[in-house]
Amino acid sequence: MPQIVTCGSEFLRINAQKNSIEYSSNGGRTWHNRFCMSSVGTFRDLLVLGADLFAATSKGLYWSRNGGATWVTRYNNSAVGEFQTLATDGAVLLAGTSKGAFRLAEPGDDLGAAEVGIFTIHWRRFEYVVFFG
Repeated sequence: MPQIVTCGSEFLRINAQKNSIEYSSNGGRTWHNRFCMSSVGTFRDLLVLGADLFAATSKGLYWSRNGGATWVTRYNNSAVGEFQTLATDGAVLLAGTSKGAFRLAEPGDDLGAAEVGIFTIHWRRFEYVVFFG
């Protein structure tokens, strides 16, 4: 889990003791509470992809467009397991879950899908994942 992500001009972090999202607008010298609500589950990881902020939590994948002040459920179907970590290659969202590694897929190329408003999330399991250390 990254300790700090950059979102716009702010740093954001997960405070594991409070299960909250905190922000700093002065380079990390001071931190302030941005979001603290148990309805999203336990925060595990944060990822910024373009203008979007994603959070892997114990209750699924959540999305924010306002620096983590509010969150929308993007995926909470158990078909892919519990979200643990998030990553990106700069264009594609990747997720490590309790059932393996998944990438955001094109519609029709999915293992599971969840409708949220106008959004549909599709996931495809990696057949082979090789990590080099």
